[in-house]
Amino acid sequence: MTDSIYVNGLALHAFHGVMEHEASVGQTFFIDLVLDIDLTQASRSDRIADTVGYDQAVDVASRTFCAQRYRLVEAAAGAIAEAILTTFPTVTSVRVTVHKPHAPIAATFSNVGVTIVRTRQSQARGNA
Repeated sequence: MTDSIYVNGLALHAFHGVMEHEASVGQTFFIDLVLDIDLTQASRSDRIADTVGYDQAVDVASRTFCAQRYRLVEAAAGAIAEAILTTFPTVTSVRVTVHKPHAPIAATFSNVGVTIVRTRQSQARGNA
């Protein structure tokens, strides 16, 4: 399938990280989402009921990302992916990128982060 819904650059302030000051001060993270979904019906019907609304995807990602503190952005990204697949049964796979532009690294860089891809099949295997 080649259809997808995406959200790029969702900015969320959270308290994720392994360093103690990250837990108290927090920082702004940027999240990119790509939801693979068959949009054939939505493209014909022009009805929001036949797709996943951007606002719905943002709400699930935001609530999941900010609901608890994660030490690793890998865990935060994985939680978002699982929440998207659980909430939206028509999404066949999801790609979540978490950017951490203010990571405590002794180097000059513009951005670091992780990308996690989860499919409905991998979610089923994880629950088995």
